[in-house]
Amino acid sequence: MTKSKNLLLIFTRNPQLGQCKTRLAASIGDQNALDIYKFLLSHTQNITKGLGVDKWVCYSDYIGENDLWDSSNYTKKIQRGDDLGERMANAFKNGFEEGYEKIIVIGSDMYDLDEKEINAAFNSLDINDYVVGPALDGGYYLLGMKKFMPQLFKGKTWGTDTVLKNTLNHLRDEKYFLLSPKNDIDDYDDIKDIAVFTPFLKK
Repeated sequence: MTKSKNLLLIFTRNPQLGQCKTRLAASIGDQNALDIYKFLLSHTQNITKGLGVDKWVCYSDYIGENDLWDSSNYTKKIQRGDDLGERMANAFKNGFEEGYEKIIVIGSDMYDLDEKEINAAFNSLDINDYVVGPALDGGYYLLGMKKFMPQLFKGKTWGTDTVLKNTLNHLRDEKYFLLSPKNDIDDYDDIKDIAVFTPFLKK
């Protein structure tokens, strides 16, 4: 199999009861939150399986066996680092060390994201050094680069509404592309008006 020059990093939590979507679970309970997270994982797998790029699934705690990430299509890794920034920085660094030229990271809780938009993000790196997908909550749902910039991953209060602003501040002198803003799924307000999530809220 010919290795692509493009790499997609998919950051995922191992789907364990009480360990994922904790802000959402506070409103709808641990089991419903876990069921929604598994649904979002399946969505992420569906929108990435056909992409013509190399894909690393980066697990939070341990490498999942016999899960929905087929080993023939996804390389399985464990995130390394003390916080999200360090974990993402290490994954990008490893990717560039392995010879990839364009690297993008996404999470696994983006119902609004699709295959076409991920492809567009990779294509934007033909003429830009960085690409950012702004999340409506002040974070980002996608970050991509051709040049590794360690400071993008330092000094951030992850999970807060300052992350996007601080990230773009680092990029102000760089050539970057902004994707359209999207809603990521963190709490009840993010799902209450979306029909596809209604069955999970009636249990």
